[in-house]
Amino acid sequence: MQTLTDGASAQPGGPLGAHMSIAGGLHMAFVHIGAVGGTALQLFTRNQRQWRIPELSALDAALFAEAWAQWGEYPVAAHDSYLINLASPDPELQERSLVAFAEELRRVETLRIPYLVTHPGSHLGQGVETGIARYAEALDRALERSATSRAMVLLETTAGQGTNLGASFEELARIMERSGHANRLGVCYDTCHTFAAGYDIRTPEAYAATFDHFDRVIGLDRIRFFHLNDTRTGLGERKDRHEHIGQGEIGLAGFGLLMRDPRFASVSKVLETPKETDLADDVRNLAILRGLAGGDGGRP
Repeated sequence: MQTLTDGASAQPGGPLGAHMSIAGGLHMAFVHIGAVGGTALQLFTRNQRQWRIPELSALDAALFAEAWAQWGEYPVAAHDSYLINLASPDPELQERSLVAFAEELRRVETLRIPYLVTHPGSHLGQGVETGIARYAEALDRALERSATSRAMVLLETTAGQGTNLGASFEELARIMERSGHANRLGVCYDTCHTFAAGYDIRTPEAYAATFDHFDRVIGLDRIRFFHLNDTRTGLGERKDRHEHIGQGEIGLAGFGLLMRDPRFASVSKVLETPKETDLADDVRNLAILRGLAGGDGGRP
């Protein structure tokens, strides 16, 4: 598990924050997370809707490092572009994805971000096992091509929409088993996605069963980041529809179990819930989660 500053680890539930915009420069993400009192951060290192990757200048890196230092020695993760699909059966798209992912790895290494969160791709009708094999092989090639050594790739649990890989713990485990760089792989556990994929956490019994299953298949020590999102759709419906904490199908009880679980007290947790530019939704959701961690039922 990651090492945290005393301030972050002393807070109920551990380091807690949100995904933040980089509009105006990468360093602006720290301004936004500081404004909501967050002690964990996720960001994109570039426009995730475009294939074009701008140069990361020395000034960009310096401003980022300075803003991070001013915010505090709190944990940060980057998320790669949603355009990337290392499992694609289209050779041209897979190569484009490989080049882009290698560059994402170089960017996070330059910025000294320890984690790069990624979706495990889509097999696009070729079958799960074929997709897993193709993904693991391309992931290894990207890691090697990037010539990086520090950043850990976190495979994000997915909702299982369409032909997306990573909806089951077994699929994530098989990717790790096939990779020649398993020591650089971990998991980002998304509560909305896993619930949509059929993993329940709403009662103590269901919560225990889900994480016992994860521990048997992958190992709890592989969880290095959480995305805390409630969901608009029911258990096992395989739809990715994020909702505010306590306003969806998981509800406050499920998040309370997670926030008070001592096994995850030092693991960073970030929101990806809907919000406006005033960030009031983040403030409210974070207050609810801190309340749940403190045992008061989630009252902000």
